[in-house]
Amino acid sequence: METPHSILRKYWKHDRFRPLQEDIIQAVLTGKDVLALLPTGGGKSVCFQVPALLLDGICVVVTPLIALMKDQVEQLKNRGIEAVAVYSAMPRSQIDILLDNCVYGQVKFLYVSPERLHNDLFMARFQRMKVALLAVDEAHCISQWGYDFRPQYLQIAAIREFHPEVPVIALTATATRQVAFDIMDKLAFRAGGVKFQKSFARDNLAFVVRKSENKEKKLLEVLRKVKGSAIIYVRSRKATQDIGSWLSQRGITASHYHAGLSFEERTSRQDSWIKNQVRVMVATNAFGMGIDKPDVRIVIHLHLPENMEAYYQEAGRGGRDEKRAYAVVIFHDADIQNLEVKAEQSQPTGSYLARVYQALCNYFQLAIGSGDGESFDFELQDFSERFHLHPAEVFHALKRLESEGLIQFSESFYSPSAVHMVADRTKLYEFQIANAKFDPIVKLLLRLYGGELLSGFSKISESQIARALKVGQNEVVDILKHLHELRLIIYLPVKDKPQVTFTLPRQDAERLPIDNKRLEERRVLILSKMKAMSGFVTKDRCRMQLIQEYFDEETDRTCGICDVCVKNKKDADDDAFANMRAEVLRVLQGRLLTIEQIETHISPSDRELFVDVIRDMVDEGILEYDSAWKLGIAKQKR
Repeated sequence: METPHSILRKYWKHDRFRPLQEDIIQAVLTGKDVLALLPTGGGKSVCFQVPALLLDGICVVVTPLIALMKDQVEQLKNRGIEAVAVYSAMPRSQIDILLDNCVYGQVKFLYVSPERLHNDLFMARFQRMKVALLAVDEAHCISQWGYDFRPQYLQIAAIREFHPEVPVIALTATATRQVAFDIMDKLAFRAGGVKFQKSFARDNLAFVVRKSENKEKKLLEVLRKVKGSAIIYVRSRKATQDIGSWLSQRGITASHYHAGLSFEERTSRQDSWIKNQVRVMVATNAFGMGIDKPDVRIVIHLHLPENMEAYYQEAGRGGRDEKRAYAVVIFHDADIQNLEVKAEQSQPTGSYLARVYQALCNYFQLAIGSGDGESFDFELQDFSERFHLHPAEVFHALKRLESEGLIQFSESFYSPSAVHMVADRTKLYEFQIANAKFDPIVKLLLRLYGGELLSGFSKISESQIARALKVGQNEVVDILKHLHELRLIIYLPVKDKPQVTFTLPRQDAERLPIDNKRLEERRVLILSKMKAMSGFVTKDRCRMQLIQEYFDEETDRTCGICDVCVKNKKDADDDAFANMRAEVLRVLQGRLLTIEQIETHISPSDRELFVDVIRDMVDEGILEYDSAWKLGIAKQKR
């Protein structure tokens, strides 16, 4: 008889659970509604995937992140577990077949985006599914007090009515006490529902804030001091490329990543970084979701995130192996002002949303009442220029229209080519006899992709088919399109451009179903979150305490390793710091050495103290680096 531990060993090859995982799994298996608050990297997916594999029926997973959804489906399939995903950019025919397989087939996990929940096609099949568990990922999206509120999440309580006995597990990495209460309320937790919460404190992650007028110079200093894999977060796509090139020119291997790159480019760069062929990834916040790299030693923010939730998630990608890692913010005064401006920009008015929505409908030539479920390739720059709008303001309007449930906007959408064989074997045989010229490709499709092609959609490679048939790839595409027109197959060509999907039929722009009062409440909330972020970098308090306080976790304990705690420790123990400084100056008298060489000469018993002293002496201008990144006593101090 299978147990949680045997399932963990069988599919994940692990011998033990992380803290709280087993408690959460046992609560789910006893039929309780569960809220799991686990930090980034805490293993949230295991908390619903393991019990789902022990329960009889399908697990329906609601998540708004298409990239994460597709990644988890792929991971489950690689483990030999049947899983599918349904989201807005899919054609209706594909959704129809996938949902049929969830009712009649062996599918164990159905991932679905929230806007699908009120769709008639989904609702009809959901009622007939044998549902064992309902998992709600990114559960903070259900709360109007959360930083990423999505009204579509409010539909989840309604679909519970069709399977009232089925437990729900809600998961998030970031929720205040108010948001946690709201999640349980809006998801209609039953009596006996429980909350599990891991402390927001990370004992191995040192939060450091550095104020500098020369951020690039400070960035180099930080990367020279802390060895190992690194992520640098910046706001713009251009900055990823500029900073990545700048670092490469200075001998630090770096790549860059943003949503505007092709799928192949993103995948290639991500793989090089994961394999440590490249040390530094310079990225926008499009990078990191679903990436499990445990040995990231440092996460650096060169631009301030919009809120503490986003910052904590991004910083939390450091040190998942539980070894010492650093989360560093490098800022100057102008960054605080820029953050305020961007926070205001991110909250468009109802009238501006109506203007952008009307422009979208004109752009795609949609009549009122049409477009429901349709997806379109979208070029932000072209759209903005055509309608004389500012791209940054349009971007925020699209995200707000998405959160209001009118559209779905995917910046980095990739969907590989797929084929489903509509004809049964008898009709297929008759077609091959009557159309000999198509016989080779039909046989090849069946040989390469087999039963999956007949039961559902199979990912295909046109280039592989072209090589096997010794023809051009364009010819293969033309043949597949022709077979699609003949209704022998359903052929879905590759998509690799930003997508806008209309999740409701086109509305009258003057009567959009938008709550203007809620928009204003959101604006006030977002501005308050922005102020908490600016307070984090300007207040002279233990950084970890500030994070815990923000998430309503009361503690008197200081972390002892953030920049504020180190400074306080130095002030309280002047002798130890003074002695170490004197040792460093003695060793460097009349020569230049690397940090490693200085450490070898001194052999400090307290390495943390040594690193902190070096950092302070550089910050104070007592020590300086030369062009070869060796340390010496600053000229004015000699």
